Amino acid sequence: MTARLRTILDGGRYFEGPRWHRGRLWFVDCMARALLSISSSGELQEHAALTDDTPCGLGVLPDGDIVVLTMFRKRLLRFSDGALSLYADLSEVATGTIDDMIIDGQGRAYVGDLGFNLPPPERRGAVGRIILVTADGSARVVAESLRFPNGIAVSSDHRRLVVAEMDGAGLAEYDIAPDGGLSLRGRFGSINDPDGICLDADGATWVASFTEDAFVRIDRTGVERKRITVSGRRALACALGGADRRTLFCLSAETSYEELRKGRSASRIDVVEVDTPGDGYP
Repeated sequence: MTARLRTILDGGRYFEGPRWHRGRLWFVDCMARALLSISSSGELQEHAALTDDTPCGLGVLPDGDIVVLTMFRKRLLRFSDGALSLYADLSEVATGTIDDMIIDGQGRAYVGDLGFNLPPPERRGAVGRIILVTADGSARVVAESLRFPNGIAVSSDHRRLVVAEMDGAGLAEYDIAPDGGLSLRGRFGSINDPDGICLDADGATWVASFTEDAFVRIDRTGVERKRITVSGRRALACALGGADRRTLFCLSAETSYEELRKGRSASRIDVVEVDTPGDGYP
């Protein structure tokens, strides 16, 4: 399905955390340490620079403010009125580097804690966790025993959370309690190095597979339904947006694990129209 892809942005370093918000795709360039947004037509805007840490995950609060996750200082920063301020400090809660996150429609942030510090050690095991940060600023662990938790998505009814397990080669699915707590429903799908994810209205999950160089749609039973290849590029993250949420934004990079350790990467964003609209967050 590569023929239908259209590039709207090229020349970045390492794009992550795509979120469709108020007619634009918001995201970060991790290596350039910048918060950015782009229109469907390709109009790019830089909103903030993050000089003291590496940004990764993003979330959108109910009032429209953006929250940016910074990985190594383990903070969530709120972007409002053109400035960044501290939203939550997770340094006393997280046991390792924090990576991706999502904020649901009730303002609850779900943050992935790797359980170890990057670069990843060998034989790291299922030490990953998910930390819940509620609107009042309190934080608690709501899921454990994950193998490198990466992309996180929440359904629009706030009853289902899906997280990519990068070391687990699949997806973990949770039921969400009224207080935001999680209970493991099970695991589904089989895909190498799953990174960023998003949900659609059929309950399927679009998954960026870092080492399969593809964006893959997996239904709730774990069956692959569609594959969009980006040959020779690592698939990083995806989000459904546009006026009807049928535009799949595909973030990828020309890099490898070895090149990343050397700071080498060239990133871009492609778009493709899909049949089923997005659902939930992102």
